[in-house]
Amino acid sequence: VQVVESGGGLVRPGGSLRLSCAASGDISSILTMAWYRQAPGPQREFVANITSRGRTKYADTVNGRFAISRDNAKNTVSLQMNSLRREDTAVYYCYMLVETPTIAPRDFWGQGTQVTVAS
Repeated sequence: VQVVESGGGLVRPGGSLRLSCAASGDISSILTMAWYRQAPGPQREFVANITSRGRTKYADTVNGRFAISRDNAKNTVSLQMNSLRREDTAVYYCYMLVETPTIAPRDFWGQGTQVTVAS
């Protein structure tokens, strides 16, 4: 299974950006899809997640500004980021809890995509 993000870049404060992530391979189902981010430093921070039934959860720092969505038929998850702030600058990672025909659900991570919010 491969998980690949796209959509990062440079944006001005107050602007918007949309991240996408797609999983490919021998997939039975994807239970939870999520986004995390990591600014310079050791801590990876939870941003948002969405269950297979569409239930969402957001970090307080992004609630009301970001929106997570998924397309189960395409095994994709997106993160619409609005009203971006400088403190949103980070590498954003896609996470998926994937079930395959041969193994129990396990974690898969994308390689990360850089989001920079600057004037």
